[in-house]
Amino acid sequence: MEPKDFIIKPDSRILVTGGCGFIGKRVIDCLVDYGFTNIACLTRKSERAIKNKMFRSDKIKKAQVEVVHGNLLSREDCLRVSKDAQVIYHLAAGRGEKSFADAYLNSVVTTRNLIDACIQQSCIKRFVNVSSLSVYTNQNKQLGKVLDENCPIERNPALRHDPYSYAKTKQDEILIEYGKKYSFPYTLVRPGLVYGPGNEKIHGRVGIGTFGVFLHLGGSNIIPMSYVDNCAEAIALAGITAGVNGEVFNVVDDELLSSRRFIVLYKKNVKKFPSIYLPKFLSFFLCLMWEKFYEWSEGQLPATFNRKSWYVYWKPTTYSNDKLKMRLGWKQKVSTSEGLRQYFMACREMEDHA
Repeated sequence: MEPKDFIIKPDSRILVTGGCGFIGKRVIDCLVDYGFTNIACLTRKSERAIKNKMFRSDKIKKAQVEVVHGNLLSREDCLRVSKDAQVIYHLAAGRGEKSFADAYLNSVVTTRNLIDACIQQSCIKRFVNVSSLSVYTNQNKQLGKVLDENCPIERNPALRHDPYSYAKTKQDEILIEYGKKYSFPYTLVRPGLVYGPGNEKIHGRVGIGTFGVFLHLGGSNIIPMSYVDNCAEAIALAGITAGVNGEVFNVVDDELLSSRRFIVLYKKNVKKFPSIYLPKFLSFFLCLMWEKFYEWSEGQLPATFNRKSWYVYWKPTTYSNDKLKMRLGWKQKVSTSEGLRQYFMACREMEDHA
C-alpha cells in the first residue's frame, strides 16, 4: 500500500494504548514497517521495565518509540497522553477481571475518558478500538452460517456472566454513540482467537480442562483463529487507511482449523493429554442445567456456563474476512502452518519450564 492511501504523514503522532502487550507490540512493529516515526506507547508500569520488555524487537529499537506513563482512569492523564495524537490505537483493556464492576471500570470508563480527551484536543483523525468477536450473538443464526460484520450484537451481555465480553460490548456501544453524536472518527476491529508466542493457553472455544481431563467442546466447529502478527497487521491498517471511518472489521485468517483438528495437532506437536469429546447436544444441555442450578441456588454457583455463551463459543459457525481484504487491502502474511509451528514451539518451551 502506497503512503498516499494513508490518512496521516510518517511523522504524525500515533498513540498506542496497551502497546507493550501481546498484540500491541506487534502493532507498533507494523507501524514502523509502514514508515511511521512518531509513536507513543502508553503504560501504567515503569518506563524502564517496559523498555526492557518492548525493545527486544529490532524494529522498535530503530524507531523513535516513546514510552509514556499514565492511567486512563485519570482524565488529566488522558488529556496529556492524547495531545497531538492524530491516530490512537486503543488496545488497553481490563483482562482477567472477575467482577463486572472492575471490567467496566478498566475497559469502558477508561475508553470514555480517552475519547473525551480526544474530542477536547480536536486533532484526532482516527480512533481504533480493538474489540472482540465475542460481542456478537449467534442465538438466532442458522447453524453453520457465516458470522460477519452485519450480524447482531448481544443485547443482554450481562446474562453471559462473562465480565470481559460484557465490557467489550459496552465499550463498542460508547464508541458508536460518540461517533453519531460528535461525528467522532473511529473504526472497530473485532479479532477472534488471537494465538501465537505469548498466548499459549488452549482457548475455551476448543474446550476446558477440569479434574485432570480436558473436555473437548468444539468438535467439528471452525475456530476463528488469527495469528498475532496477522491480527496486528489488520489493526494497524484500520488506523491509517483512508475512507473507513465508522467501519467494523472482523479479523480471522484465511485457513481456519476445526477444533478437532487443532486438538490433534496440539497433542502431536506439544504433549498428549486425556480428553473427552462432549457432543453439542450434551454440552448445550449441561449449560442449561448449570443455568437452572444457578437460579435455584440464588446465585451461589456463578452461571459460568450458560446457553448464551454456548451460542457464541460452541454453536457451529463459519467466519469471513472478505471485508478486511476488500476495504483495508489486508493479506495474511504469516501462513497458518507457520503460525502454528511457532505457536506449538512456544507451547513446548512453556511445558519444559513448567
